[in-house]
Amino acid sequence: MEGRTLIRPMRAEDYDRVRALWMTIQGFGIRALDDSREDVVRFIQRNPTTSVVAEREGEIVGSILCGNDGRQGTLYHVCVDSRCRRQGIGTQMVGYCMKRLREEGINKVTLVAFTSNEIGNVFWNRIGWKKREDFNYYDFILNEKNITQFIG
Repeated sequence: MEGRTLIRPMRAEDYDRVRALWMTIQGFGIRALDDSREDVVRFIQRNPTTSVVAEREGEIVGSILCGNDGRQGTLYHVCVDSRCRRQGIGTQMVGYCMKRLREEGINKVTLVAFTSNEIGNVFWNRIGWKKREDFNYYDFILNEKNITQFIG
């Protein structure tokens, strides 16, 4: 797939095309819990300038959900269509996100890459990101069953 690539802010109306791209990415983890249209639109509304898509000839060929908590930024679901890899699109999108985060006063950005995502991990290492070995990452799903069980 050849042509000029436009890097632009992600919009709510991009959801269907972005999700279709996500579903083609090997090693990607999509969850009904927080990757639904409603959840992604809420994320974009909360972070209106930092999430991005790469568009080529009207087709979305890359995307990043990017937001911040006021202290650090986080990249989620970074992907590039397999037909468009190794053309600088991922690097351009990451640069776009980092520039927007800096404009919002954010000085640190993190991401999670599944250990099984070999292509993604090679990409992050190649562009200079460092894998942290000094802490454990935990999460807890906030649903009624878990909350009730936890607070008893």
